[in-house]
Parts: sequence; C-alpha cells; structure tokens
Amino acid sequence: MAISRKDSFTIQVLQLSDALLVWAAFLIGGTLRNSLVGAAEEEALAAMNWVLYIAVPFTPLILERFGFYEHLRHKSTSSAVWQLLRGLVGIILFIGVFAIFAKQVDARRLSLGIGLLFVFILLLARDRATKRWLKRRTESDATKERVIIAGSDGEMDELLAELDPEITSGWKIVDHFDLGKREVTELFSLLKDQSVSRVLFSAKNTEFQKVAQAVEACELQGVEAWISASFIRSQIARPVFDAVGNKPMLVLRSTPELSWELLCKEVFDRVGAALIILFSSPLWIFAAVGIALKSPGAPVFFSQMRAGRYGQPFRMWKFRTMVANAEELLDKIKEQHGNQMEGPVFKLDNDPRVFRFGSMLRKYSIDEFPQLLNVLWGDMSLVGPRPLPIYEVEAFYEFSHRRRLSVKPGITCEWQAGGRNHITSFEEWVAMDLRYIDNWSLWLDFQILLKTIPAVLFGKGAK
Repeated sequence: MAISRKDSFTIQVLQLSDALLVWAAFLIGGTLRNSLVGAAEEEALAAMNWVLYIAVPFTPLILERFGFYEHLRHKSTSSAVWQLLRGLVGIILFIGVFAIFAKQVDARRLSLGIGLLFVFILLLARDRATKRWLKRRTESDATKERVIIAGSDGEMDELLAELDPEITSGWKIVDHFDLGKREVTELFSLLKDQSVSRVLFSAKNTEFQKVAQAVEACELQGVEAWISASFIRSQIARPVFDAVGNKPMLVLRSTPELSWELLCKEVFDRVGAALIILFSSPLWIFAAVGIALKSPGAPVFFSQMRAGRYGQPFRMWKFRTMVANAEELLDKIKEQHGNQMEGPVFKLDNDPRVFRFGSMLRKYSIDEFPQLLNVLWGDMSLVGPRPLPIYEVEAFYEFSHRRRLSVKPGITCEWQAGGRNHITSFEEWVAMDLRYIDNWSLWLDFQILLKTIPAVLFGKGAK
C-alpha cells in the first residue's frame, strides 16, 4: 500500500522510538534479573548483547509487517495488543532460530522473559499515548491542517470519497474551489485569509492551463500544491513523484521502492551468505571430494551465464551434478524425453545427464551452495526469483514475463521453497514470482527462508 512521505517519516520516527524502547525494556529486564538473583550486572547484560542486536532493529520491522503502524488515530486497544503479541512471537522465533544456528546459548532466560514483558508494556503504552495525542489534535479545529480541495464539482467529491477517513480526519477543509467556475485571483485571497497549508488538485477533467495558474498561486504564497495523478490509469505500477536534477517527474514504479527495509535486505544478504558459507564449509568439502571421485576428469564447479536484474548477464556458480558435456546433450535430451515444464524453461525429472552422486547433491540442494558467492558479489540475493539461463530468457513469449527480472534473482523463492516439483506451468511459476515482487517485504523473505529449511532438510530439492 502506497503511503505519503509524511506518513512514511512518521512511521520511521515511531520505529526509531520503539527500537529505543525495546533496548530500554531489555535493560530493565537485565537489571531486575540481577536484583532478583544477585548476579553481576555487567556479566548479565553482556550475555544479552546478541539478543539486543536482533531484537532492537528487527522488532519494529516485524511489527510493521503486522500493521502496528497503521490507523494510528482509530486503532483499538485489542487490535494493538493482538498485533504486539503476533510481533513478539515473530521476534521470539527469530531469536530462537538464530540461537540454534549460531549456537548462541549464553543468554539469561529470566532476563529475556522480563525484557519481552517490558517490550510489550512499553510499546503498548507508546501506541496508546500516540493515539490519544493524535486524537486530541484532530478534535480541535485549531490544530487541524487547513486544506483546500480544487477541481470540478464531481472530481472533488470523487477525490474525497476515495481518501481514507484516517487521513481526512486531520484536515479542516476550508473550501471546495471549482477551477472551472471561479477565477484564480479568488484562490490568492483564500490562501491568505484562511491560512491554508496545502491545496489538493483533482485535475482529471480540468483544463491544464487553469491548474498551472492555480499551482503558481500556491507557489507564490509558499503553499504546498498536491496534484492527484488519477488521470493516469496503471494496473500494477504505483505512481510517485520524484525529480531528475531540477525536473519534477511522475514515476510509475512496479518494484519495491528504495527504503531502509530494502537496505536491510542487502546487508542481511551479504552477512547471511558469509555465515552460511562458514557453517556449511564441511558440506562444500564433501561435495567437492564426491564429485572428483564419482565424476573425474571434469571441473567440480559448474558455471553458466544467467540473467540478473533487468536481464544483465552474470556468471552463476553451482556444484556440478551433470556429466561434463551436459550442455551439448540438451537438445538431444529434449528430443528424446520431452520437457515437463510448459513454456521456455526446461525441466525433467530423472534427467539422464545427472550422475548418481550429483542426484544426491540436488536432492538436498547442496549443489546450490556456490551461489552464496554470487550473493556476496552482489549478483544475487538470498531470496528472489530464480535466475534463468540467457537463452531461456530470450525465448520468453510474453513481455510481462520480463517483470520477474526487475529485482535481483535469488537462491530461493516461493517456487523453490514449496512445491517446485509439482509445478509444470511456466505461467504459474511466473505468477508466483510476480506475487512475491508485488508483496515484497523483509518479513516475506524471512518466511520463505524458514520454509526453505525443511525443504532442504527433508530432501525436497530438484530431481
């Protein structure tokens, strides 16, 4: 859901304050635990440091996923409590998974329990205080933002009907200014006499010359002019305004917008890839030795040019699971065995080019581990649409299929984590990728990674 820059800034401020409250809650938890058991304060707090590194930055992000920062003025206490409980369960699972894989068991359970209790109390108190403060501001006309709606009669009513009452409750609409019937000079007087802070234009059926004159009137008095972009009908892309140099631009974006959450994904990818390489290094040795013994005379690694973001070619690495001349045999295999995947992508269960040890590597997805190097180099992400060979991308028969190239490719995705051996339609595969792109969030990435773990452990890899 698209939100305004002001609302986005408000959410970021609340998330920063909540992160500080989470830190304070665990500090209180450690202090109370020390007073109860008589332990050294420095030792107990030091044991909780790794928990703070997870809970402080990620608790606000998880809460955002559960809608904790939406409808701030009208959210009920029961909704806030439910969102907080779901968010805390999420962060507990996150801490538990990290503790298992990173072997971080040096934490004080009493400190953790008290800290989580105070996280709940402090964040709920902050949320209720925010609601009361916002509600108090909207109850008085003196504190409401003074706004003018400009356009034609039908357009103005339509615009107001489409806006969320959560937003309009903070406005005092001082006038509906009909640009078709009234002179712009009247707008000058209104802006001055009514102390207006912004004018919203719904200009779908209004002459652009009149809109330009009205915008100039706002500009001369330092009043913000907001122009509805509903005259452009886009099915997928979200319209936002930006600038190239000093030129204002209306941007139609159908991919995740640059944000702190996207930056966290980049950091998480690089750090996560490095940690997984470190902890999985015995499997790398096992795979390399096994390939060298079971399929001698050919490289241990297999590399192929794949399509990255926007189709930019990059070299992707895997452990070799096929015979050395597998690429040359592809056309012959297609002719003899067909293709189980409808569309430009090739997929075949029990591919005869796969040698026996390679089949085992595929079953447990060990062959995919070298792609972690691609993640470290920035060509790939841990989660994203699977990268396809260049020749398969060039065979796309629908332009819409290329939208899956608008984000970095990943090692795992919804298709990879659940049911990839049951999907035989390329259209269905693309639909899953586009659904991921349209609904992307850091929390969705975590969910897919959690689904990938059992898929790997129980051998639900490629055949």
